[in-house]
Amino acid sequence: MEQHLTTIQIISVSILPILFAVTVHEVAHGYAAYLLGDQTARVLGRLTLNPVKHIDIFGTIIVPATLLLLNAGVVLGWAKPVPINPYNFKHPRRDSQLVALAGPASNFIMAIIWGGILKGSFILFEHNIPGALAIIEMSKIGIIINLVLMVFNLLPLPPLDGGHIVAGLLPKKLAYRYEQIAPFGFFILLLLVSIGVVGMVVNPIISFLWRFIVLLFGL
Repeated sequence: MEQHLTTIQIISVSILPILFAVTVHEVAHGYAAYLLGDQTARVLGRLTLNPVKHIDIFGTIIVPATLLLLNAGVVLGWAKPVPINPYNFKHPRRDSQLVALAGPASNFIMAIIWGGILKGSFILFEHNIPGALAIIEMSKIGIIINLVLMVFNLLPLPPLDGGHIVAGLLPKKLAYRYEQIAPFGFFILLLLVSIGVVGMVVNPIISFLWRFIVLLFGL
């Protein structure tokens, strides 16, 4: 495969998988909450795949773009969290965990879907179908961005999804204290990223999951 896309082309084909990754992640949270009895997200119009409803100007655009321009070596970002009211759940602690888990689970499913698309795009490329190379790059980005979002969000740090899952496992008093970390969670995450701790944890997991998808589809 000797053909290559330009930087502008790669950026262009990155937009769709990135928007889908963050949008579906948030919708999954809202839809899980809806199934468990909380209609807050539905009432506020957040159960939609329209990315405009979920984009956070600072977290979805400014922060990732700044990190890219600075060649920071890591790209972090987030969408507007889907509002959830746990008091509408029959089992607030358990159901909150399920809602938190729904986002990363949706990213894993999307990574697998992009793996299937990647397999198909290789076949198109072998038959010299126009646009096949762009689909290949888009699929690779789709796999990576979804795996990154999944693993990062499962880190046990409030307000990440992993933090909510851990809080649900702790005794109530300890869970309350643990969740008080949330306002400082982003800064703690940046510190852990800068000193390499996050990379040491998430990179092996992402690599393992990438290999799993490669084996799954015989790529």
